[in-house]
Amino acid sequence: MNQFVKIFLSVLFLTTLVSCDEFLDVNQNPNSPGSATLPLSSKLSAALVATVNLETGTINQVGAFWGGYWGTNNDGINQFLDLKTFNGPEIRHQRDGILIWENTFNAMLYYKLIQQEAELKDARFYAGVSKIMLGWHFLRLVDIYNGVPFDDALTNTLSPAYEDGKTVYEKAMALISAGISDLKNTPAGSEAGADDVVFKGNTLSWIKFANTIKLRALIRQSEVSSQSSYIASQIQLIQQEGSGFLGKGESALIQPGYLETSGKLNPFWENYYRNLQGVSTSNREMIRPTVYLIDQYKLRNDPRLANLYTTVDGEYKGVLFGNPETLPNFERIATSAFKGPLENDGKPAAIFKRYNQPSVLMGSYESLFLQAEAVQRGWLPGSAKGLYEQAIQDSFAYMEVPASAFAAYNAQATVNFDQAVDKIERIIGQKWLALNSISSIEAWNDYRRTGFPDFPNSLNAPTPTSRPLRFMYPESERMTNNEQTNRMGSDETLKDPVWWDQ
Repeated sequence: MNQFVKIFLSVLFLTTLVSCDEFLDVNQNPNSPGSATLPLSSKLSAALVATVNLETGTINQVGAFWGGYWGTNNDGINQFLDLKTFNGPEIRHQRDGILIWENTFNAMLYYKLIQQEAELKDARFYAGVSKIMLGWHFLRLVDIYNGVPFDDALTNTLSPAYEDGKTVYEKAMALISAGISDLKNTPAGSEAGADDVVFKGNTLSWIKFANTIKLRALIRQSEVSSQSSYIASQIQLIQQEGSGFLGKGESALIQPGYLETSGKLNPFWENYYRNLQGVSTSNREMIRPTVYLIDQYKLRNDPRLANLYTTVDGEYKGVLFGNPETLPNFERIATSAFKGPLENDGKPAAIFKRYNQPSVLMGSYESLFLQAEAVQRGWLPGSAKGLYEQAIQDSFAYMEVPASAFAAYNAQATVNFDQAVDKIERIIGQKWLALNSISSIEAWNDYRRTGFPDFPNSLNAPTPTSRPLRFMYPESERMTNNEQTNRMGSDETLKDPVWWDQ
């Protein structure tokens, strides 16, 4: 973590997907991270792409398996075994655990370098965005590993001190607030333009996004009774700031300019759907929806299902997560695969639309579900029902379902908000359906927090009741900073929850 040169060089390899000339120049100048010839605009694009590649790649994959969405057919029975068996030590030694840790710190170092340069140049927009995204990553690290370095992170400290998860969460919230302050004090005309591959320099959108990140972090603490006063105080600060949250149609999407060239396609498309030649990827050939997921869409007569998966003899066929046996009904050709344009008469499908589709950092539907839950819990004023319904409508829009389908869908007892006995469970259940394979890590987070939805355990779990609670610290960190990781206590995947999981 403290090998600065190696980290910076690693960041550059994460940034090969943006087409703009400045960004390509970054890749060609690995020895000049602070060079005046590399504008802040190039660095910001690179950092944002690094973030979304991590979120839609390894992090989303872990969440999809551990959040009840994905299993594998017979072809993949021996693949992803560390995730199917919740094998913490194996994950720690292998690339899932190491990649998330190292790539997160790589991206964070890039944001830190941008922040430092921006503060020297009084470029407040860039400083503000960097602080917000650093906060995003610190929160994500805690969600996965619990205690991590904060004050000593991204410094030359050989053994950066770890801080407990609660402390890091609160410091990350303060960092995001500082980023909002920078944005609110950005002189008119000094905002970023096209180099802001999320909001094109729209300061208000960035502030709404920052507030939504903070709301997500507060919702995460909903079951920690000792945090009630802290949550109330932070909600008050957000309300006093006044910009609100991401609303209907206001998704945080990253579009760096994907190209129809190998390695330049949208990486989610290229990894989980088809390559440049149009050949179905190995992930698409192996990964399948779980039976439980298919059943939940069917239970609600959900029109999103038809845009998500192919059929087998007119039926949607899922698999059992962690199934250790090869069975005829779990053969590749007997189970439903991801649907894209090639399986949809050339039209965009739910999550695979086109090779250059923007990558999702946070969907508006997630923001609306977060707001609905906050209102239902009495944290915010407004209509939980209205926000819940808007969230479903935005999910329909993203998954290519006609707006006209909503009324009949919402009239069903299994969907209608007023008819729900447990309205928090109803909100999280619909949120789960909306985030399927898009922001899957949030499904795992919600399950750890609330137990909703109650999807079946892996058939390959160590015991019937074993569930993954966290990642162990990666082997690379144990080898270089073991004294500090030991200070955090036991980090077993099946025994030691993160601080907000109570």
